[in-house]
Amino acid sequence: QVLDTKDLQVFKVTVNGQDAKFAFGEKHSFKGTPLEITLPFELRRGQEAIVEISFESSPKSSALQWFTPEQTSGKKHPFLFSQCQVEWINC
Repeated sequence: QVLDTKDLQVFKVTVNGQDAKFAFGEKHSFKGTPLEITLPFELRRGQEAIVEISFESSPKSSALQWFTPEQTSGKKHPFLFSQCQVEWINC
């Protein structure tokens, strides 16, 4: 599985609670860097896979926008927008 990244530091990746191997591909000047994730098991048709990535963003992570907990409706957790796609972040 390959995801797009831009100036992220990735510490750990799990899939359905199991540690997964990951590596960054070749960095592109404006597109960013692919994050290649190797699933720790073979995925069956219809099987759900929950991918959790522990990461740290940087000011150069231009494709990310954060809301503080105070800016969200529940006021409990921060919220991350990623290229117009929402990602739930539990901190």
